[in-house]
This record gives sequence, structure tokens and C-alpha cells, in this order.
Amino acid sequence: VQLQASGGGLVQTGGSLTLSCAASGFTFTDYAIGWFRQAPGKEREGVSCINKSGGSTNYRGSVRGRFTISRDNAKNTVTLQMDNLKPEGTAVYYCAADVHNLCLKAAMPTDVYYDYWGQGTLVTVSS
Repeated sequence: VQLQASGGGLVQTGGSLTLSCAASGFTFTDYAIGWFRQAPGKEREGVSCINKSGGSTNYRGSVRGRFTISRDNAKNTVTLQMDNLKPEGTAVYYCAADVHNLCLKAAMPTDVYYDYWGQGTLVTVSS
């Protein structure tokens, strides 16, 4: 089982980045995918999720309207498009897979519900 997050980097405030999560070693279409981030000295927090069909997505309030999550089940990938980035978005971003498919429009599952995790990609937003 492998989740490979990529696409991080250094960007100025207001800039954009596209993160990708490539999955292998499991049946991708059986899993919801979530993005989490952890800033230095802070706890990990959920950023966004997408259910296994792609029909349901959710975002934390601070990124809603600026981030867009999508998935390509034919390519076993999930993309997080991040626009209008802010310095508080500086963190290591992780993708994770959830077999319970708990990503709903009304609620985003916490990290305890995720079964597999990627290694993370660093996003740095300069002010």
C-alpha cells in the first residue's frame, strides 16, 4: 500500500499550488481520500476530503472557496488545487485513505478514521 503526495513547494501569499496524491497497492475506488496538514508545533488538522465516488467533498472553513479537491479513479489519483494561499497554510500536507468512506458534505472525518497515510509534502507560503 502506498500513497505518494507531491506538488509542495515555496509560494508567495496569494499564489497557487496543486498537490497530487497517487495511490497504489489497494482498491482505490473503495476508499475516500482526505488531505491533512500539520504546521510546526501544531496538531494535524483535516483540510479536505472526497468520498470514493467523488460525489461528495468537504473542506475546513478556512480553505473553503480557495481549495478544490478532485479525484480521477481511472488514474488512482486525488488532486488538491490550492489557490490564494496564505502564510497560515504553511505545513506538511498529507493524503490518507479511508475505507469507511465517511466524507460527507455535512461532516469531515477526523484522522482516526483513516487507514493509510502518505509521507507528506511541504508547502511553504511566504508573506
